[in-house]
Amino acid sequence: MEAARGAAQGAAADPGVSRPAVSAGGFIYVSGLTSPDVDPLVRADIQTQTRRVLDRLQAVLADAGSSLAQVVNVNVFLAHATDFDAMNGAYRERFADAPPARTTVVADLERGALVQISAIAVPAGAPREVLQPATWMKSPRPYSYIVKAGDLVFFAGLVSRRGTDDEVVSGSVGTQVKTILDNAGTLLKTAGLGYKDVVAARVYITDESDFEPMNDEYEKYFSTAPPARATAVTPLMGTDAKVEIQLVASTTPKETIGPVVAPSLPVSTAIRVGPRVFLSGVVGNTDANASDLEAQTRAVFDRVSQALDLAGLTFADVVDNTVYMTDLWQRDKVDAIYRGIFAAPAPARTVFGARMAARASLIEMMMTAVK
Repeated sequence: MEAARGAAQGAAADPGVSRPAVSAGGFIYVSGLTSPDVDPLVRADIQTQTRRVLDRLQAVLADAGSSLAQVVNVNVFLAHATDFDAMNGAYRERFADAPPARTTVVADLERGALVQISAIAVPAGAPREVLQPATWMKSPRPYSYIVKAGDLVFFAGLVSRRGTDDEVVSGSVGTQVKTILDNAGTLLKTAGLGYKDVVAARVYITDESDFEPMNDEYEKYFSTAPPARATAVTPLMGTDAKVEIQLVASTTPKETIGPVVAPSLPVSTAIRVGPRVFLSGVVGNTDANASDLEAQTRAVFDRVSQALDLAGLTFADVVDNTVYMTDLWQRDKVDAIYRGIFAAPAPARTVFGARMAARASLIEMMMTAVK
């Protein structure tokens, strides 16, 4: 694993908790970035914050030997769904041609931030290809549906729309999941792949009561060797959207590590492709720690340690971590435990506020490791 050369100007991080970027296995993983001068009392507007975040992203990538043109996947977290169009206006300025795949959801953010952005890029000069289904209209929003780089293929987060004309397909969560995953099948076929090649998934639902019907439909597509997955409960763009699904696939045959997470869940403990291991999101709630964030965080790390051990890895091999928390004001408690787990330098990390599918869960982590 080779770390990025250091923090770019305005992108300082606590090396015991996270780094601005980590380079490993042919990809650059960038931590969640917010505007460097956010003041909770005097907030810049969403377009100004978006431009400043993208300035930070550009600086971090330059320090890691890459650029905005080499970004393959982006996650955008907005404090307010009503900022979506204005954010897109500023975002489009930097990603006008062949933009990366992207997922955008609403999340709780810290210190007056209106937007947070994390990204994955490839180094300068590395191949990067944007693909488009022949029968689909080009996305009217500033992202590509498919970006291929190395042995990985990144797909934009999908909500329930027809690919041919971008029209919304309303209905139950089951109907929406079917629409999304049928569309995913078209995207996978465009990339020369199938459902069996999907290695990681992130699912966002707007209501925790939709978790089981979402799984019932999802399992029809991933009944064997399902991808690593995390699920969060958070608002989405558009009033009709009940679910959004983001996928990563690989042209390299995958290896399933460990059992499915639970008999009723179509989720593998971890998936290995090439030098990378994608770990499913892990929660730590038990009957004894239902309201104890610190205890749940320790339990998360215990369970992740077991999964890493099955893969022949340790926390030193983790390059990227997404942390979902129900109460961001308790982040210092998590960071204190974090420093004891990751000997500096730590991985890239993105933290945002969301509810969990299991109501007793206060925290969930989804990690990627490379060795």
